[in-house]
Amino acid sequence: MEPNPRSTGRLPAAFLTPGSSSFMEFLAEHRPDLLPGRRQLPPTQGALEAPHGTTIVAVTFPGGVVLAGDRRATMGNVIAQRDVEKVFPADEYSAVGIAGTAGIAVEMVKLFQLELEHFEKVEGTQLSLEGKANRLSTMIRSNLGMAMQGLAVVPLFAGYDLDRGQGRIFSYDVTGGRSEEYGYAATGSGSLFARGSLKKLYREDLTEADATTLVVQALYDAADDDSATGGPDVARRIYPIVTVITEDGFRRLTEDESSEIARSVVQQRMEQPDGPRAALR
Repeated sequence: MEPNPRSTGRLPAAFLTPGSSSFMEFLAEHRPDLLPGRRQLPPTQGALEAPHGTTIVAVTFPGGVVLAGDRRATMGNVIAQRDVEKVFPADEYSAVGIAGTAGIAVEMVKLFQLELEHFEKVEGTQLSLEGKANRLSTMIRSNLGMAMQGLAVVPLFAGYDLDRGQGRIFSYDVTGGRSEEYGYAATGSGSLFARGSLKKLYREDLTEADATTLVVQALYDAADDDSATGGPDVARRIYPIVTVITEDGFRRLTEDESSEIARSVVQQRMEQPDGPRAALR
């Protein structure tokens, strides 16, 4: 598949040979060195320091699902980047949020996007949401060798299931193990605190506006107790990335929309630092 300066302009034979609808399988057969999990790391001493993305949260509501992430990337005890992107569209009806080694995670997301696009072009139809979740599981499993060396990727996948007519959430472990989460989910270093916030405030009858506010509240709580999670940075105008997926497709809240929610949450915390409380009864 290497370029040939004397080529007549024809595609290499690999591109013209019938095969699987999986782009990953095609790449594994013809250029396995381009897959993130197939690369050889140089020998190192001690822990390998690389920027890590932190907290991702998701919430379902009647009609869809919200997926959001903070903006901080850390490297050890240092803030590596304050405005990193952690939530990406996978296709028209799904999205993925990344936690773990940032560089490999972003590369994996791009490969996942290409995998879904390739399938749709070859088969003439979209994968089911379950099928998309399974493909992502396979990609994470293929990165297990890197994960064992400290370069783990643990995403959160969410989408609108056109067959069921509802939003769904899938979480993963470093081995590619997949679990469907019901109502809400969180991953990353601040997930323990975010999940506690979601657990207390989640209701099955949330509106879309309620759900977008809830994920920002959860990220605020995560940042309040986890130093690797970044809260809304009003001074620098850096706010969480919030996305909504419904039967109309994927939509990322604009900067004005997310800043309005974040500023409202910050203002409430001025009067109630620990945030809203769930009723006892």
